[in-house]
Amino acid sequence: MQSENRDPRRWWILIVLCLSTLVLVVDSMALTVAVPAMAEDTGASAQDVQWILDSYILVFAGLLLTSGSLGDRFGRRKVMIIGLLLFGAASLAASFCTGPGEVIAVRVAMGVGGALIMPSTLSILITVFDEAERPKAMAAWGSVSMLGLVGSPVLGGVLIDRFSWHSIFFINVPVVALAVLAALTLMPESKAPWQKADPLGAILSAAGMTALIWWIIEIPQHGAFSGRSAVTLAVAVVTLAGFVVWENTTASPMVPLVLFKHRNFSGGSLSLALVQIGNGGLLLVLTQYLQFVLGYSPVKAGLAFVPLAVAALLGNGIGAKSAARYGNRALLLTGMGLMAGSFALLTTVSADSGFTVPAVALGLLGLGAGIAMPAAVGALMSTIPAEKAGVGSALNDTIQQAGTALGIAILGSLLSSTFANEMPAGAPEQAKQSIGAALAVAQGDAGLVRAAKEAFADSMSTTFTLSAIGVVAAAVLAGLVMRDAKAAASGEGEGEGEAEGAGADAEDAEDAGDAVRPSELTA
Repeated sequence: MQSENRDPRRWWILIVLCLSTLVLVVDSMALTVAVPAMAEDTGASAQDVQWILDSYILVFAGLLLTSGSLGDRFGRRKVMIIGLLLFGAASLAASFCTGPGEVIAVRVAMGVGGALIMPSTLSILITVFDEAERPKAMAAWGSVSMLGLVGSPVLGGVLIDRFSWHSIFFINVPVVALAVLAALTLMPESKAPWQKADPLGAILSAAGMTALIWWIIEIPQHGAFSGRSAVTLAVAVVTLAGFVVWENTTASPMVPLVLFKHRNFSGGSLSLALVQIGNGGLLLVLTQYLQFVLGYSPVKAGLAFVPLAVAALLGNGIGAKSAARYGNRALLLTGMGLMAGSFALLTTVSADSGFTVPAVALGLLGLGAGIAMPAAVGALMSTIPAEKAGVGSALNDTIQQAGTALGIAILGSLLSSTFANEMPAGAPEQAKQSIGAALAVAQGDAGLVRAAKEAFADSMSTTFTLSAIGVVAAAVLAGLVMRDAKAAASGEGEGEGEAEGAGADAEDAEDAGDAVRPSELTA
């Protein structure tokens, strides 16, 4: 009966969703490779470069909840296509930019487009695929994201070598055109029943998330509680607290905060946030190790992450086939155990380790992430009713964005401070700022070069220790909070006739996989 209701075009629709997600991932990662060439060509200062990177993140994170709500209200396909068109137009404009101010402006526009695209892709996925096929669809969607994450630095390096930094933006245009054409041809529209708008909720969420992400970004440079950081944090706390109060009192809330009362949503989302904090600085740290310590070129450094991508594809396949049999919680714990083991292995890397140990660790990390991440997302998304799929997806994306930003800020600060402490007391002050600065200052001084590489390896070990702790904490949280509806339901059947057991199992079943009832959304 269930198969009769499945959209016959659903796998083609999945291709459209993957293309839409891929363009966001590729652009974000390829840009990091292009920064040096872009800064030199446009005359961008260090502050300009920071704004080029951060302006996109701020707008993207700040508008996610609002864009998810717009998708539920006006149509998820419509909002996704508008986002794609805006993202493509901004990418085309970026390919003609000549100054840093122009690049910042188009990055803001791209952030708006990305915020419209991202929640729509996941919400459409969970409305098109039923519970039986959703794990496979999630695995494919996650695999494409991982391939883009790993392959885009390589693609960016090749494009910059053969053309210019403008090409990393122009490459988005044909992909966006294909995604829009396919969406118009293949994808049905889906939206929630009409309800009253929540403009105050939208304003509070956008202001609060923008302030929060900005505060996190500023931590490495200005500290967490200095003058300007304290003001930004205060704005974030006041607006987000106001958002929570308003959403719990208004008759038509933009975001159903009742979702957090359900084990799988709260456990899955908080676990993902902790994992993202642990993962936040991975690429940043390892890329520096590969280039500054091992002497890899940018393209070779990008290719070094191939074990991560291959293992993630394998992990996604294992997770998709095993979800129905073992449940999301078991897969989540298994995957996070592998991820924690990977970070533990990375703590043993020294300046003389070469690439063997990092390659094995990256393989473990990819395998664990491939198994765990789709299971976590699948578990929390299963609690969201169809009429709130867009804003529910946006809430998941927002939590992960905040976790990633916080991870980059925390791990980046820890890496810098530990590096400075590990450098010899007599080293020049400029050399203590970063390994890149140390190698530039060394100018053939073998002793200083050696000291900088050893100091970076030691600081990297400390950083990955914190990453391992974050992933272990996520696993513990998931194990304690999350439940599998399948397991609870079977337990209830086996315990029939035993009042106490049946009552407990029924409670677990309710907490585990049941979606939030429509009546709860306005309760």
